[in-house]
Amino acid sequence: MSSTTPRILLAGGGSAGHVSPLLATAAQIARRCPAAEITVLGTPQGLEVELVPAAGFELVTIDKVPFPRRPGGAALRFPGRFLNTLREARALLREREIDVVAGFGGYVCPPAYLAAASLRRPLVVHEANRRPGLANRLGAPRAQAVLTAFEGSSLPDARRIGMPMREGIAHLDRAARREEAVRGMGLDPARPVLLVTGGSLGAQRLNAAVAEAASTFVEAGVQILHVTGRGKAAELPEIEGYRVLEYVTAMEDAYAAADLALTRSGAGTVSELTAVGLPAVLVPLPIGNGEQALNGEQVVAAGGALMIADAELDVARLTGQVLPLLQDHDRLQAMSEAARAFGITDAAEVMADVVTGVARRA
Repeated sequence: MSSTTPRILLAGGGSAGHVSPLLATAAQIARRCPAAEITVLGTPQGLEVELVPAAGFELVTIDKVPFPRRPGGAALRFPGRFLNTLREARALLREREIDVVAGFGGYVCPPAYLAAASLRRPLVVHEANRRPGLANRLGAPRAQAVLTAFEGSSLPDARRIGMPMREGIAHLDRAARREEAVRGMGLDPARPVLLVTGGSLGAQRLNAAVAEAASTFVEAGVQILHVTGRGKAAELPEIEGYRVLEYVTAMEDAYAAADLALTRSGAGTVSELTAVGLPAVLVPLPIGNGEQALNGEQVVAAGGALMIADAELDVARLTGQVLPLLQDHDRLQAMSEAARAFGITDAAEVMADVVTGVARRA
């Protein structure tokens, strides 16, 4: 490798939780090391198909090959399909003369990690969740660096650096931008704002409970900015002071407008909320391995958020717990400070420096 031209493969994809930190890291690598040659490895089905080229990076895809959970036809086909992706990953590393593989989790990472191991290429792993996924459990034992968004990971030699995120969010000054953001959302800067969001696909329980409680909040002098998810806005009532949007292109605008957030607790969301110092009521998605509840626990313990179980979220909890909190400026301020103290704003920069540093030593 030329000392001025690190060749880097960033592997990850499928969900925003993998693609967003990957792209934030890629942007910082490109900024801090303009000579770097960056290739992104993903699948043809994930969000990366749109987001990676739109961000100006080259995407190479291999098949999505889920690990079979039970006997059957998929299990019988798995070895051959997986070996094919492994061969493709090895060929890519050779052809591009890749110096380092950096993985963020997802289906593409196991073949990328094994290809790196077989060709003796160094590896950097970033794990977003408190409870690591299968791919990163596979890669971490031989990685030169294991970096995490949260403390307490079971991965070996893990170091918390936070979640790589876009600069617009990581370095957002909510106070300076609040009035402009509130007005831009068609709301009144003189009244508190509750941001409700369940992610790009929305969250049915959040949507239904908030819609039912909206008139009570508005009558109490509180406004709601409700990001419903695509195709969900038409289902909700039209009430002045209750602003309903299917999605927000730049979430920093929503964060700047809000005084409190009611959200799921995906790793990316929790990391963004704490980076910008936005207090939150977290409603973990009650499926999978319980990772959303784990992601939110440390922020709740730090005083930056409250947590309500999904099954317990209803109008009574919203009006009896969330509404009084929105009306308590001093408590919101204390929660904001606690969230900001927990959050990390320079994870993308640190991740970029680690990856390029490993590449140069390769």
